[in-house]
Amino acid sequence: MTTAGTPGHGPLSGVRVVELAGIGPGPFAAMLLADLGAEVVRVDRPGGPGLAVDPAYDVTNRNKRSVLVDLKSPDGPARVLDLAERADILIEGYRPGVAERLGVGPEDCRARNPRLVYGRMTGWGQEGPLAHRAGHDVAYIALTGTLGMIGRPDEPPAVPANLLGDYAGGSLYLVVGVLAALHHARATGTGQVVDAAIVDGTAHLTSMIHGMVAAGRWQDRRAANLLDGGCPYYGTYETADGGHMAVGALEPQFYAEFLRLLGGLDDLADARKDWTRWGELRERVAVRFKARTRDEWTAVFEGSDACVAPVLSLREAPHHPHLAARGTFTDHGGITQPAPAPRFSATPTTVRTAPARPGADTAEVARDWDVPALLDDPDADHDKDAT
Repeated sequence: MTTAGTPGHGPLSGVRVVELAGIGPGPFAAMLLADLGAEVVRVDRPGGPGLAVDPAYDVTNRNKRSVLVDLKSPDGPARVLDLAERADILIEGYRPGVAERLGVGPEDCRARNPRLVYGRMTGWGQEGPLAHRAGHDVAYIALTGTLGMIGRPDEPPAVPANLLGDYAGGSLYLVVGVLAALHHARATGTGQVVDAAIVDGTAHLTSMIHGMVAAGRWQDRRAANLLDGGCPYYGTYETADGGHMAVGALEPQFYAEFLRLLGGLDDLADARKDWTRWGELRERVAVRFKARTRDEWTAVFEGSDACVAPVLSLREAPHHPHLAARGTFTDHGGITQPAPAPRFSATPTTVRTAPARPGADTAEVARDWDVPALLDDPDADHDKDAT
């Protein structure tokens, strides 16, 4: 049977990761490491984390194995330390100080394994006035100024799901951090703690915008700039059937092609650089798009360099010819889901296993990681048939 720990899948094959179960950015970061070939063991708690979907559909737990450990039981911390001793990376997403109180903090783990990279995923960070406060994605991105950039000027800021904070500013920065620290640990024999705060990562994502503000090329308000919907040739428009088209015709040659295919707007060729005419340009472009359906406009712009694309739904996206040809989405275990990314020429990645069921892999992990004490945990589910 192929397991999530089978070597030879992806560039991180042979790297061992312990994930202390949580929600949101921590599990997604661990999924990315698992997609890249790392052997990820998720330590689930009895009763499971809050806000969890049915484990059978929790794609962020694919390519992992799970053991069940009650960290509040007398022997629970020792089981995690046994795993940490054999791991390269550990990821946790508790509030600051919680892991220490449970006996599985950085010092406890690195006393057993000095080479361990200890990744900490939080919203506010390990220190600062808000460090111990509860929070979620929308609050983190609000404080960084990022949320305030998104949406129409006459409406409240638009919430971009939890993609910008949790996953872009959180998970991806945690993965970059632990991999950089792993490189250092393998060169020096010394691990370290990686403090990945969503506020830090999300703020970092706005680096270019801050430079533009300093240069006087970005107004600090919504929908007033080139890339935030203020520009009439970089945004979205409604079509006759209630669909939408996305326009990104920034460069002169792309703008010219956009106007040509849209039709009837030749007199607006010079409006591209004249922001005093942007209102007129937007209104007339909107009228043109409302004259046809989304599919009709898709056909008009097909094969062009006008930088126009239909706005697809989550269910539509996997069927787009380009994404289908690339295999951007894949079907595994009856679930359509994004395929691992990015791609590697020598060490290809794949979805190897369905989402791990809590505790279902305890016996296998106990054997493969040589931690027989895992089998002594009365809360563990050793029934491998549950997968």
